[in-house]
Amino acid sequence: MAKTHVKMNVNGREVESLVEPRTLLIHHLRENLNLTGPHIGCDTTHCGACTVDMNGKSVKSCTVFAVQADGAMITTIEGMAAPDGTLHALQEGFRMMHGLQCGFCTPGMIVRAHRLLQEIPNPTEEEIRFGIAGNLCRCTGYQNIVKAIQYAAAKLSGAPMQEAAE
Repeated sequence: MAKTHVKMNVNGREVESLVEPRTLLIHHLRENLNLTGPHIGCDTTHCGACTVDMNGKSVKSCTVFAVQADGAMITTIEGMAAPDGTLHALQEGFRMMHGLQCGFCTPGMIVRAHRLLQEIPNPTEEEIRFGIAGNLCRCTGYQNIVKAIQYAAAKLSGAPMQEAAE
């Protein structure tokens, strides 16, 4: 099969590749660019484990072809921390508030939460729950994930942390 040239900015770095037109973005990220943070979960957009930020929107990379991402700006979980390794407030929040158990959903959940906080800097619990509804976690009851996002929102905005209902 003929390959197509694609160029994209991934985590602040320009990358160029030759890909088969049928290559999904998730496979391109994981197999060609060695970015294994986004996970392959369901291949049907239901779980959100493959969520990346593409051109300012949360995208489930299992349903986007790599050729569709030509020219795109993409952020994966690997691009969230500062260049010196300092954790992003969301990564810190998930750590401090115990927002993960097995960790499989965590990269997609954090990337989605990052976009949510861009859209709503200090969301309510209801806005958080609605905002992450497309990302599933099989291990937690979401309570600590909500607290982790509230922690990050407070840290990023300087506003007091809104407590999640018990």
